[in-house]
This record gives sequence, structure tokens and C-alpha cells, in this order.
Amino acid sequence: MTTETLTTADPLSGVGTRCGRILLTGAAGNLGRVLRERLTRYCDVLRSSDLGPIADLHEGEESMPCDLGDAAAVDALVRGCDAIVHFGGVSVERPFEEILPANIQGTYNLYEAARRHGVRRIVFASSNHVTGFYRQDEVVSPEDPPRPDGYYGVSKAFGEQLARFYFDRYGIESVCVRIGSSFPEPKDRRMLTTWLGYDDLEQLVRRAMFVPEVGCLIVYGVSANRDWWWDNDAAAARIGYVPAQTSEPWRARIENEQPPLPETDPVRRYQGGGFVIVGPFGD
Repeated sequence: MTTETLTTADPLSGVGTRCGRILLTGAAGNLGRVLRERLTRYCDVLRSSDLGPIADLHEGEESMPCDLGDAAAVDALVRGCDAIVHFGGVSVERPFEEILPANIQGTYNLYEAARRHGVRRIVFASSNHVTGFYRQDEVVSPEDPPRPDGYYGVSKAFGEQLARFYFDRYGIESVCVRIGSSFPEPKDRRMLTTWLGYDDLEQLVRRAMFVPEVGCLIVYGVSANRDWWWDNDAAAARIGYVPAQTSEPWRARIENEQPPLPETDPVRRYQGGGFVIVGPFGD
């Protein structure tokens, strides 16, 4: 993964980085809460949406509750927006029946509403779990076939393919961000590799929104960590993403407190970690 300073011109150089109204779905989720205040820097109005109302609105922010599985509600949600940052839906591994309404039907509803209302750019929060069944001794590129590690990963693979279809047929551009592990700090040995700092998350979303002519692009959301499983050169080359954060400040403590798992443990063997062994659900 390239983490050096770009030698080519920054794709955002001379490009406006502000628009009228941005829609943020999943605004009450862990990363939605992080993005709410930060995204108000880049728009006149941030329309924050989740299943329920958003409390404690920031200046320049409006709340619009919506069930993503409700096509009519999603159509109203998207109306009047210039760009969409789609972080809504189920964010953990669950039975397919729980994944389907928001992650699959809801993503379709969102893209259909974007088509009807002329939205030309969507930032889709995909996941590293699209490729979770690759081994940790492999380096994966966005060009490699998906190997989802569960129903959640399947739903994100569906979203990436939907984004490709809506670009090829309707010209709606998308940047699909396969987010690693985005928390204030890494929690375990796996996250030393997959961690995405919040400042890097903001940089990545900002670039995904405003760099012109991205087509349909898949990148990984990961900071400049010492070790990597994902070839993320396209993120640097296409949208100028060069992460500024790293998991190294936490390495010594985590490695001292957490002995390595046995090499035969699936959580250590596969990139998806614990997602590869979640379920069955109540059978």
C-alpha cells in the first residue's frame, strides 16, 4: 500500500469542496456520529438521517428520519440533495432476514431515488468484509473477486455491484469505501492492520465526494499502518488519498496485553477476523 507523498498533482487542487446539501444516512451510527460535525464543513446543509430523529443538531444540520426499506420515504429523503454519503444499514453480521431490508433493498431504494432526483455522486460505505475470506498472508486488490465472510459482506458486495450498474447505465458516480476498522484507537492485533483513524476517514470521504470523474471506484478505508492486506494504490492515484494516521502508537501495548492467537484459529487465518465464524443464529 502506498503511503508516500503523491508525486502527481492533487486531484482536488483547484476543485471546489463544498456543495448545497449532503445527505448522510446512518447518522446515528458509530461512524455517522463522527461524520456529522465534520461534513457540515463541506455543505450549506447536512441532511442527517437514521431510523429515528437526530438530537443535538449542529449548525447547518437538519434531521430527516427514514427507514431505508421504505422506497417512498427514501425518495423523499433524497429529494433536494446534491451528494449522498451512505453509511446507513446493519453494520454487523446478522441473519440474512435482518440484512435484507436496509442493506440490500435499502441500497437499491437509495440508488433509484438518486437516479430520479439527478444526484450524480454517492459515497458508499462498503466493508473489508467483502473480501473477508482471503487469508491474512494475502494482499488483496479491488480487482480481485469478492470473497464475503458473511451475509453482511454479501450485502456490501451487492452494493458495490449496484453502484457499478448505476454508473454504467445511468452515469451516477460512486466511490465504494471498503472500511477497515474505524474507532478512536485499534482494539486488538487484527486492528493494528485494519485500523482507520477518524481524520483519515474524513479525508477519504471528502475526496470521494469532490474529486471529479471518479466513475465507479472501489478503495479501502485504512490508515498508514505498518502491515497491510489491501493494495490501496488506486485510492492514492485516483482520488489523492494519502493517510496521515497509523496504528503504531498502540502496537506495543496491544502486543504486550494480547498474546497471538494460534495459527489454526480462523480469526487469525482470515482477513475478516471474527466475522468468519459468526452464526448460525439460533439454529
